[in-house]
Amino acid sequence: MIALEDFFRKPERAGVQISPDGKHLSFLAPHDRRLNLWVRDLETGEERRLTNETGRDLAGYLWVDDEHLVYVRDEGGDENYRLYSVRFDGENARDLTPFEDVQCDLVDDLEDVPGQFLFQMNKRDSEKFDVYRMDVRDGSMTLAAENPGTVSSWITDNAGKLRLGLATDGVTRSLLYRETEEAEWSTIASYSFRETVSPLQFTFDDAGLYVASNLGRDRTAIYEFDLERGVPTRLLFEHDEVDVGVVLSSRRRKCLTGVTFETDRVGFHFFDEERARIQTRLDEALPGFDNRVISSSRDETRYIISSRSDRSRGRYYLYDTSTDSLDFLFSLSPWLDDVELAPMVPIVYEARDGSRIHGYLTKPLSADSETPPLIVNPHGGPWHRDSWGFNPEVQFLASRGYAVLQMNFRGSTGYGRRFWESSFGEWGGAMQDDVSDGVRWAIENKMADPERVAIYGASYGGYASLAGLVKTPELYRCGVSYVGVSNLFTFLDAFPPYWKQYLEMVYEMVGHPEEDADRLRATSPFFHAEKIVAPLFVAQGANDPRVKQAESDQIVEALRERGVEVKYLVKENEGHGFHNEENQFEFYRELDSFLSNHLKG
Repeated sequence: MIALEDFFRKPERAGVQISPDGKHLSFLAPHDRRLNLWVRDLETGEERRLTNETGRDLAGYLWVDDEHLVYVRDEGGDENYRLYSVRFDGENARDLTPFEDVQCDLVDDLEDVPGQFLFQMNKRDSEKFDVYRMDVRDGSMTLAAENPGTVSSWITDNAGKLRLGLATDGVTRSLLYRETEEAEWSTIASYSFRETVSPLQFTFDDAGLYVASNLGRDRTAIYEFDLERGVPTRLLFEHDEVDVGVVLSSRRRKCLTGVTFETDRVGFHFFDEERARIQTRLDEALPGFDNRVISSSRDETRYIISSRSDRSRGRYYLYDTSTDSLDFLFSLSPWLDDVELAPMVPIVYEARDGSRIHGYLTKPLSADSETPPLIVNPHGGPWHRDSWGFNPEVQFLASRGYAVLQMNFRGSTGYGRRFWESSFGEWGGAMQDDVSDGVRWAIENKMADPERVAIYGASYGGYASLAGLVKTPELYRCGVSYVGVSNLFTFLDAFPPYWKQYLEMVYEMVGHPEEDADRLRATSPFFHAEKIVAPLFVAQGANDPRVKQAESDQIVEALRERGVEVKYLVKENEGHGFHNEENQFEFYRELDSFLSNHLKG
């Protein structure tokens, strides 16, 4: 049996990038059980660790120019991300944003302006993000744009000029545009939040945009967008089954090269022969894997390739177009053998109202019977989706003899506007029925033992676990709620300040605490704790800004008052999910023991 720690220990290398000049590799690798930033000289092979974080993994980083990198981290999972910089040789390390209780996010690396980048920060107003220009060489910072209202994201043109903002009041989204950085902002288009006009990037002459839009249609497609008229114009690509929302481009050759989309697996459509040739070269060399370009040198001769599958956490390669060489760099988890892991198989079943629900079933390679115990694993979000690929939780559970069912219940993204909107007001309703119908489908098709089914999820998935134990207690032997919502009233009331602008939208999608009070009460597991009879395992981060600890405290207390078996694990140095390795190990040991006691004992 594969050791539990082998599924969840830090990867040997992760987040690999190449420097703009193509001379260095950067990556995250463990140091004292935390992911720190390292750089490798591609000519000499020398590796150097640049950071010494021991409390928390770095959350991400980027190259600002050929010499400087910027990284982000928070404290204990509070999601108040601060920015730090360091040179590739380890010198000139700085805390760029030494402010308390602010959140920062990168906007543009300003590729053509060495040493400078744009980022947003809610220092002036906790509910609004302004944009700042930072120089990593001396740490100087200047205001680039004060938020003119409720802009939530920003887009620069190809010269790095800040010219577009996406604003929202919760139910209406507006595109704010200015012709130059000196001009005033003007609203060029407004849409209901149900409609999508998502700016992807400026056209290469900076006169228009490429957008993903579902205006007048169900599934999102790629269009050109006229900035003067404020409307999508020429259709560039659409898919007849799923949304399309990502474009690929060549900055050097100033052209769109293709798009990506996701059906059961990620697919590509190319406009450009050179990019298509690169993909063919990769897929022929690495068959059966999901092969993607994740980083490139500025001259686009050297590329970092991520190659992953359902049974491989992933490998990195360096592809050099000048020599057509594809060289192996790192494996994320070389201690895991692909052949010992279970395949993830796409499935489709029909919900009770006739909707087609897509998902994935992972069956254990060895099981005690033809119908193994089943773990039902609804995803978080809920406006998200499960995808084909390596999932350490799924592989861990399969290695312990469980089948794992993941479903993209209604509201999951990527399947069109109608499918997404069909989830509105359906927390604990039709969304939960989709989960229940998946369980019954698995049982009817003899893929699971009906007497040994558990439901386990995180965030919204944790809510779905609690709701399942309330609504269909006959289906589940036990349940697990990991940072899950139990009370929709307290959940909505505890939104962090920088989410306040989305509240009206969330009221429409989930429910209004006053206008929909009866429905919210009817679908909040906390108010129906008396219906939960199955044993429950609850895990929670004390610093969680999204699902406060009170969500877990109240359901645990309500069940313990009735004598229901509840195991409760709280970590003081975690937020929305456990990230520190030792906490993950403890959680999955407890999960393993809990499931074994109730599904195998």
